[in-house]
Amino acid sequence: TKGIPHLVTHDARTIRYPDPLIKVNDTVQIDLETGKITDFIKFDTGNLCMVTGGANLGRIGVITNRERHPGSFDVVHVKDANGNSFATRLSNIFVIGKGSKPWISLPRGKGIRLTIAEERDKRLAAKQS
Repeated sequence: TKGIPHLVTHDARTIRYPDPLIKVNDTVQIDLETGKITDFIKFDTGNLCMVTGGANLGRIGVITNRERHPGSFDVVHVKDANGNSFATRLSNIFVIGKGSKPWISLPRGKGIRLTIAEERDKRLAAKQS
């Protein structure tokens, strides 16, 4: 199998002869019956992503910027639907949609986390009613 182009996904699938435009951190859509790639999304600013690790786990937003730090961790800045911005490591980001249109069904709340002050206000309002 020497010299055969292949890619390995985050769940350890190996796919031979992928599209040469697919690069590291891109998201691929796989047909489960055939195991072939049907489509892919580039890891790029303006695309919808989900955070899969760290303090912002589960949050969903649009990639606004990527800071490259050679020899260290690349940092990705994300803005959620409420306009709150946050940053996380590149390894914690998984692209889930082109532009702001998701490829998957989103959970209730659309992956938006309230700030600490907003959570407190919501709790107090629920207590008073």
